[in-house]
Amino acid sequence: MRILVADDHSLFRDGIVSLLTAAGYEVVGQAGDGQEAVLATDRLRPDVVLLDITMPSMNGLQALRAIRKLDPSIKKW
Repeated sequence: MRILVADDHSLFRDGIVSLLTAAGYEVVGQAGDGQEAVLATDRLRPDVVLLDITMPSMNGLQALRAIRKLDPSIKKW
């Protein structure tokens, strides 16, 4: 499973990436804000995007809407 992690707190983001990697998941990218998450999703096409809700530039919910516009087949959980 290819995962993109988006959170504006780099220490927290690094911790999540470490846990996912140790569990055998492939982390294909990281983003520090919602806009970066949208761009990285378009470029990397991960299977899963973990989004923080409160991020600068574009919050997680706004990023989710933008990501779903890029690919309407993407499901949200």
